[in-house]
Amino acid sequence: MGDDLGDEWWVHGGNSGKSDEEVKKKPQGKRKPEEEEGEEEEEPVKKQRPVKKRKNDDDNDDEEPAKGQTPLKKKKKKNDAQKEQVKEKKKNTVTQKKTVIKQDKDEHVEGSKKRKRKKKTITDVLASSEVKAGCPEDLQKVLQAHLSSTRSVIEQEELTLQDSSFLSCNDLTHTMSSYMKEVCPKWAKLQKRHTVKQSLVILIACSSALRALELMKQLVAFKGEAKILKLFARHIKVEKQIQLLGNMVAHIGVGTPARITELIQKDGLSLEAVKYLILDWNWRDQKCRRMVDVPEVKVEMLKLLESGILLRCRTGDTKIGLY
Repeated sequence: MGDDLGDEWWVHGGNSGKSDEEVKKKPQGKRKPEEEEGEEEEEPVKKQRPVKKRKNDDDNDDEEPAKGQTPLKKKKKKNDAQKEQVKEKKKNTVTQKKTVIKQDKDEHVEGSKKRKRKKKTITDVLASSEVKAGCPEDLQKVLQAHLSSTRSVIEQEELTLQDSSFLSCNDLTHTMSSYMKEVCPKWAKLQKRHTVKQSLVILIACSSALRALELMKQLVAFKGEAKILKLFARHIKVEKQIQLLGNMVAHIGVGTPARITELIQKDGLSLEAVKYLILDWNWRDQKCRRMVDVPEVKVEMLKLLESGILLRCRTGDTKIGLY
């Protein structure tokens, strides 16, 4: 039992039935990693859940994925493309709304401009019209339009003015002094003869207090020794003006139709000695309006004429001049 086999026993066990030469001749290559890995236990593969399909994915399911592209990447691209389409649609709707709003605004602006162009104010009409000197016919028309709506036919005939009731009109070249010298050449005699209190020889009616002050400055060359009173409501109370008229002999009064009419109604001013009523007819303010074009001044001027001036004009005691 002492035989020595020469090799270990496990070498012979692996090559049973084969000689040593065959074993040596057989090439022993390197073991493949697949064989080494195969010896280990394979891990169980997890089942993937089925991906829910979208409506838009049904049409593109038949398409084959590109090379090197997995189905998940393809679906992500589809979703991104759909999102971009939705964004573009939203942008288009927003831009359409903006364009519609701009069109509406432009139409509204154009409509408002057209409306503004159609409307013309008194200032526009007077500025575009030629400047003409007032004449007795202009005052006659205003009187007839006013009396026809407030008086009967008989009263209208009594209050209508004749041509002899008017002084010569201003031809737009005179100042107040030069105009008064023309219509009243015997002013020095009238001034000396006038001794009645609470009455005036000349009444000048204008549209505002500032205009009255301007006319008073223009009368310096005409008045001589005559006294001039301010007959407007700016900074002067009616009671003070009544007091002045009752305490002194004044010759000329310059003011607004509203205050002159108020003084007549309160018996502070008498028309007994009034020879001339001058209306500042042709003067225009900053808006190119005459005193007849301003509704408030026009109404007060007509009240002044009806307060006793028209009756005195009918009898020839008073004359009207359009400056």
